[in-house]
Amino acid sequence: MSPSGPKDGDGYDWLYEDESGRHQPRPAASGSAVPPPNLPPPGSKAGRPKRSDEPRQRKPRGKWRLLWLLLVLWIAFLVIVPLVAWSKITKVDATPGGDRPEDGATTWLLVGTDKRPKDRSRGRTDTILLLTYGGGGPSVLTSIPRDSLVDIPGHGRTKVNAAYAFGGPPLLVETLEGETGVHIDGYSEIGFVGLRDVVDALGGIEICPEQDIKDKDARLNIKEGCQEVNGKTALAYSRSRKAFANGDIARGQHQREVIGAIGEAALSPATVLNPFTFSKVATTTAESLAVGDDVSLPSFVRFAWKLGKAVGGDGRSCTVPIADLSVQWDRERAVKYFGHLKAGTTDQLGDLCTEDGMRD
Repeated sequence: MSPSGPKDGDGYDWLYEDESGRHQPRPAASGSAVPPPNLPPPGSKAGRPKRSDEPRQRKPRGKWRLLWLLLVLWIAFLVIVPLVAWSKITKVDATPGGDRPEDGATTWLLVGTDKRPKDRSRGRTDTILLLTYGGGGPSVLTSIPRDSLVDIPGHGRTKVNAAYAFGGPPLLVETLEGETGVHIDGYSEIGFVGLRDVVDALGGIEICPEQDIKDKDARLNIKEGCQEVNGKTALAYSRSRKAFANGDIARGQHQREVIGAIGEAALSPATVLNPFTFSKVATTTAESLAVGDDVSLPSFVRFAWKLGKAVGGDGRSCTVPIADLSVQWDRERAVKYFGHLKAGTTDQLGDLCTEDGMRD
């Protein structure tokens, strides 16, 4: 190639031959480094072919779209699974006839029986709980000891758990409304076998017995202190009473504890964020439950949420006021207690609400 050639006013050799034989302008050795018009400055990447090993800039839009899609699918999953599960819940008639107390705050009746909801034979109600919310006060979960003496319409004065055996949910609702003066708005029932299955579907729950418990009839033998238990042990714990001096009262306290532990486990990230566990728990719960035939899914969801609040520290957990362990209600205190439930003034319960129902 030519070592030099004519120069322009900017100090460039006008022409020289490159290796391909083409003529190209080049700067003179001692001239200005300013390129001629239409040429990129020295060292610039402009006009230079992109090498295959140079990283390509990726737009993040595709990643965000994928994240949004996954979020939408997850929300849809969380909605669809409960809807499908709700279709499997057993509906029962729980509405009594005749005159009923005026409606006040919302109160649900939750019972635990020794049968599955789809069984035709009536079982026994070892668990009887009233959940009251609304009216401005905190949610309150009230245990009704199964041996409580009450007037059962058409059957005289006897233990409250006999009402279910005599006439099923409607008679039990009628009996409790007559004794408390509180209108019962919703009904939910779970079999003890179902409770065991729900606990197992959750992978177990935590209970915290305050003493060693050995109850041969309940098939329970556990040590004092907090511990993870399976469904079989949780069921035995919620049914045990002969290991305690205040038998039926202690059982009610343990039942409230088990329900609270189930609610805590059901709402934990380990359940909600695991699609297999979430689906299994929803399906197992639905197959174990029965609800009143007038109960809607939104009202049931609100009930479940308030139940978790009542036993999770944001509400109060009580036993109906009793006079002794036989179990006779303390009529004067009970009237005041249920008056507050009906009016929704649960923030004024004070010492009417105790764990064992006795005066502090």
